[in-house]
Amino acid sequence: MNTADQYVKAIYLLQEMENGPAATGALADMMEVSPASANEMIGKLESRGLAEHEKYKGVTLTDEGIVRARDALQTYCIIERFLSNVLDVEEFRAEARELEPVIDGMIAERLDTIIDRNSECPDCFDPETDACEYLEVCGAEPETETEVAD
Repeated sequence: MNTADQYVKAIYLLQEMENGPAATGALADMMEVSPASANEMIGKLESRGLAEHEKYKGVTLTDEGIVRARDALQTYCIIERFLSNVLDVEEFRAEARELEPVIDGMIAERLDTIIDRNSECPDCFDPETDACEYLEVCGAEPETETEVAD
């Protein structure tokens, strides 16, 4: 996954949380970069046909951008779940963010065979908690569809 993928993933999550365009300032905060750096990348994403930016309104992803973002989010979920559920890494979120830019699709697919990813992925990711709902954190078992329905 490259930097552009991390940005489209962040824009996607912000759009989900804000139910509309992602504010440039919020994007910069999420990516831990300056607003100028975020604007520069938004311009690159626009030139690649992945995003559209409207001044004072924010940035939205194109259909192609949404596909890329969902793929990036799925890869992130795979990394996060592998670190938490398989390796029992305590600081799995920080580690997942560090590994995210260097894990390519082939490696993510191989990790996916180990974690038995849910078919809902990446829709199982909650941007508010920054986590997949199927993470096994602190020994807790993931909720099943039956438990959720009860």
